[in-house]
Amino acid sequence: MLQRLDLRGQTLSAAELSSVLPRAALDVEAAMAQIRPVIDDVRARGAAALRDLGERFDGVRPEHLRVPVDVIADSLGQLEPAVREALEISIAHNRAGHTAQLPRETSTEIIGGGVVRQRWVPVRRVGLYVPGGLAVYPSSVVMNAVAAQVAGVEQLAVASPPQKDFGGLPHPVILAACALLDVTEVYAVGGAQAVAMFAHGARVETDTDRADAAAAGLTGDLLCEPVDVVTGPGNIYVAAAKRAVMGTVGIDAEAGTTEIAVLADATANPVHVAVDLMSQAEHDPAAASVLITDSAELADAVDAEIARRVPATKHAERMRTALSGPQSGTVLVADLDQAVAVADAYGAEHLEIQTADAAAVAARIRNAGAIFVGPYSPVPLGDYLAGSNHVLPTGGTARFASGLNVTAFIKSVQEIEYDETALKQLAAPLTALAASEDLPAHAEAVNVRFE
Repeated sequence: MLQRLDLRGQTLSAAELSSVLPRAALDVEAAMAQIRPVIDDVRARGAAALRDLGERFDGVRPEHLRVPVDVIADSLGQLEPAVREALEISIAHNRAGHTAQLPRETSTEIIGGGVVRQRWVPVRRVGLYVPGGLAVYPSSVVMNAVAAQVAGVEQLAVASPPQKDFGGLPHPVILAACALLDVTEVYAVGGAQAVAMFAHGARVETDTDRADAAAAGLTGDLLCEPVDVVTGPGNIYVAAAKRAVMGTVGIDAEAGTTEIAVLADATANPVHVAVDLMSQAEHDPAAASVLITDSAELADAVDAEIARRVPATKHAERMRTALSGPQSGTVLVADLDQAVAVADAYGAEHLEIQTADAAAVAARIRNAGAIFVGPYSPVPLGDYLAGSNHVLPTGGTARFASGLNVTAFIKSVQEIEYDETALKQLAAPLTALAASEDLPAHAEAVNVRFE
């Protein structure tokens, strides 16, 4: 089922590897051309546009764009106890994992009497996107909201697509996850239009909008106030919308359709490898599943397990499409050195290491959204309960981008404080530099203090 690429005996540069590896043909620029009218429409017409777009893309015209607070609270009472317990575990583990990411403030004496302090300041308001197309992702509520809360953000707004089966509201398990996290600002808005709403805000349209906004303490004709940062996973259109509004707001990364790479040698269990590749193919027909191995025998065994197991799965057709697509495949390499080079060139969203001495191999990896080390660290653990974040860079952007973490919600601010003696000590060299740049007023701003 998986296409096979044999790189044994070939010596390729990182750029050459990147060009031949299985990869989804995602054209974010083309998607931007399609979503720009959506963004412009939301900016111009606010809630009226959001309802039209919900009807167009989600098949339902939501009455309540802003979900009433009592609906959010009631959803928690309807949540299955086992799901509630799992979400509570996920929240606790993620609080611990994200708290460890908080940077420390520092104060450095540069010279006697001259100090530079490094502060970290949370943004005031964030918009958190939670997908709701082929699957429902309460875990994404946890990943987004916990990181923002740990960072100290004051206002959290969540958007998730309206569901026809639930009266134009987001899925009730999404709402229950929001309730568990005390997030009460939730919108029944999906896709690129949700990103546009967060970036530009939205005005009310109906009396229902006015009542929902008033219940939330908003005045005037504002339904949703613009945010400072937008985060969250989504499809290519969500990724394109985030690129389009970047600069108006901050974004985390262009997190598109999911992908997994498994770097495995002959010691790996083919059943584990096969089901891990299948687990991500379950998300979407465009999901990418890639095996990187120096063992043709393992590759054959994995193919046999996939062929045997896929027909018995709930989402067999979706999975079959993903695994047989051009974005998925097996890459045969000569040895572990080449395997590491291939993994770095691919830059997977999720990278599993299933080799002898997996920790040592993992330490050699430069480019990956998250690395899962050893046979008992499958990607679904990170999706839900590991304490790591599952909002990760895709499409090779792990070369320069990181997974969602608390630093997406905080800003670095430097404080500079020099006393008279310290400034006077630096007056002469500062004057020399200002003169070399033909900026004499810079020097005067210092020297006038000592005349």
